[in-house]
Amino acid sequence: MGSVTIDRRFRLARVAVFAAFTLNGVLLAMWVVHIPAITDRTGVSASTLSVLVLLMAGAALVGMRLAGPAADRFGSRTLVASAASAISVTVLGPGLATDAVTLAIALACFGLGMGALDVSMNAQAVHVERAYGRPIMSSFHAMFSAGAFAGSLVGAAAQHAGWSTQLTLLCAGITGLSVTALLVPHLLGHTPPESPSHPEHYDSVEAQLMDSASHDADSPATAGRRRLRDASDSTELRPGGGLPDDSARLCTDQRGERRRRTQKVFSLGCVAFVLLLAEGVAADWSALQVREHLDTSEAGAALAFGAFSATMTFGRFIADRVSGAIGPVAIVRYGTLLAAAGFAVVIASPWLPLTLLGWAMCGLGLAGGVPQIFSTAGNLGGTTAATDMSRVFTIGYLGLLAGPAMIGWLTAVIPLTAALAVPLVLTLACAAAANVVSR
Repeated sequence: MGSVTIDRRFRLARVAVFAAFTLNGVLLAMWVVHIPAITDRTGVSASTLSVLVLLMAGAALVGMRLAGPAADRFGSRTLVASAASAISVTVLGPGLATDAVTLAIALACFGLGMGALDVSMNAQAVHVERAYGRPIMSSFHAMFSAGAFAGSLVGAAAQHAGWSTQLTLLCAGITGLSVTALLVPHLLGHTPPESPSHPEHYDSVEAQLMDSASHDADSPATAGRRRLRDASDSTELRPGGGLPDDSARLCTDQRGERRRRTQKVFSLGCVAFVLLLAEGVAADWSALQVREHLDTSEAGAALAFGAFSATMTFGRFIADRVSGAIGPVAIVRYGTLLAAAGFAVVIASPWLPLTLLGWAMCGLGLAGGVPQIFSTAGNLGGTTAATDMSRVFTIGYLGLLAGPAMIGWLTAVIPLTAALAVPLVLTLACAAAANVVSR
């Protein structure tokens, strides 16, 4: 089979979505690298800051839940434009805060925009992926990681140069608005395009049903729908006010389909919860685990997070090609098995190089799973794709928050290294549940 030529507007749309993911990572990093300066300016304690960070996370969850229905109604392009503009403006808020109250308001606004952008840019990414007809979702998530890394470098350079927090965040916001203005015209419209190649494992259930109907116009389901329309037009009902048998059967089928769709969304959310829980544990506890378990220096401990984040970014850049070759189910199954093996190595290892290898295995194993889940959620078909994705996002994001906290609670009774058995067992369970991403 020859290669499919991708239309120029789809290629431009892909670049635009790359820019949106990168911008999201950059602006988030700008807030993170300025946390010490902002806490000094506002005078908030570490305990107060932890509460404010949770407030920001809660606002992000609200933004995610609101963004799904909004994207379905107005289109993901409109919502990307609004959310990207919002975070470009509100990123300056923490730098202007003077006390805990104003910082809380600023972080709530920033978190709300971040949550809305997370959902809307992923919904737009699904449209672009469908236009390409092959897996490209993981590369978008890799650009978020690359953007966060670039933002941390830029923020550190600005601090080294003596720039004030306000000036740095203002420049970041202006840059964000400029990038948004450039990328939005190239995003795809409200109606997602059809895939040029229609690969089998990317066809949605809805598309398969439509294709089946086109080949069998007189199928029972088609006839039932036609009779339902006729009954509706003529208001002809069965004696006693009921619908005709075929119409009643069709209504039952539709309720069953909605139930199956809800179960699918919940299952995807549960797998996303576990994968993001494991990712959060690795991101927040890897360095401390190495420091405590192996009694290394701070520099040596920092290599643990570096190994994890580097292999995760690399894995997301290559996951699309691998997914195209072996399918999304294999990506989730073998990726989570690799991550579980990585946690096992970390728990058992008495040497720093072997421990770093374990954290690198975790990063590589977890790299491709979450993008596959979001892509599957966005390709369930129907008119509520973004809403479905927002629900999966919300459940998964709770895992990202709960994972580090859970490990922290467990360390009160068992060693940190032993507590890593939790993500090990859960990632094994995800390997068993990998079929949830089948399409």
